[in-house]
Amino acid sequence: MAWAEWEQLKADAADRGSTQMQLNKAGPAGSGRKQGDLVVNHTDLSAVREEASKLHGRLWKEARVAVPISETAASDLTTQGLELGRALQHVADRWDKQLKSLSDACGHISNHMDFTKYVHDGDDQYVRSSVSSIATLDQGFDDDYAPKGKRNKADN
Repeated sequence: MAWAEWEQLKADAADRGSTQMQLNKAGPAGSGRKQGDLVVNHTDLSAVREEASKLHGRLWKEARVAVPISETAASDLTTQGLELGRALQHVADRWDKQLKSLSDACGHISNHMDFTKYVHDGDDQYVRSSVSSIATLDQGFDDDYAPKGKRNKADN
């Protein structure tokens, strides 16, 4: 891009009243944020993480109580020669397997929400540092920084 072309683009933008970078949409006026701030609301994600974490802890403590009792009853019934003992053992095994699967899923959800928050915070920091460097970059295109032979003739 030639220097004159850059100057023309800047003048066109100034005529439109848009010399600053704009995002698609900024927050509503009076929202407590500065115009153009990027915001990721973690409230919903935090609530999901908290509930998944609570459920993970409660599942093992409260739902697994049935497994040892059922296994003991199944063993007693089997010892007495009743087929019901094998059936009850099958139910206890199945319950334990499903409980572990559900508990793992809750732990995964909780951990994923923590990871998501960490990644978003990193992305926000990256965007913030990238956007703040645009003003510095724009200064490089001011007339004061133009090479000697490229300045506007009116400035000489």
